[in-house]
Amino acid sequence: MTLRIVITGTDTGIGKTVFAAALTDALAGCYWKPVQAGLDGETDSETVGRLGRIKACRILPEAYRLATPASPHLAARLDGVTILPEGLSPPETDAPLVIEGAGGLLVPLTERTVFADVFQRWRIPVVLCARTGLGTINHTLLSLEALRVRSISVLGVAFIGDEQADTQSTIAELGRVRILGRLPRLTRLTPDALRRAFREHFEVNHFREALA
Repeated sequence: MTLRIVITGTDTGIGKTVFAAALTDALAGCYWKPVQAGLDGETDSETVGRLGRIKACRILPEAYRLATPASPHLAARLDGVTILPEGLSPPETDAPLVIEGAGGLLVPLTERTVFADVFQRWRIPVVLCARTGLGTINHTLLSLEALRVRSISVLGVAFIGDEQADTQSTIAELGRVRILGRLPRLTRLTPDALRRAFREHFEVNHFREALA
């Protein structure tokens, strides 16, 4: 069986796309963003390709590309697109597959479905990305509850940002979750700097355990 990992976050704009780029690179894998909302500028798939130096053939096409930069349920409505959650299934790949959701777990995909509902159906282990700033304890613990109430396997939490030792240890203890590592803020976000930071702060074999 091919290794597959879902990357989700406690909020939008916390850096999970940058983390997904680093993880895809580290695993020599493929990347898939099921729903892209917002097409002006660089898309998440293009960001992953650039920062992770992932070949175009390993960036799999999105199932839905929505022009409006908004929650997918709203973007689809404004764009006149009908999203069919039951039709979303991870593509088959020969290499490890990194799948990135949109925003947080309870972001609406449609008026009746949130991303966590889709992840529950897939039964693929999840890495929860969390920022290290103020408010992250609450957001992270709530996200872990949303995952566990759906019996979704949690591989661990990946922090993004400056070191906050107490915050990180509190989440580990109260959330009963493994801390996979922390991706620090990079003065210059380049492919080389990102690869180096990931290798210094994460153990790639911890992610391969998703196959166990």
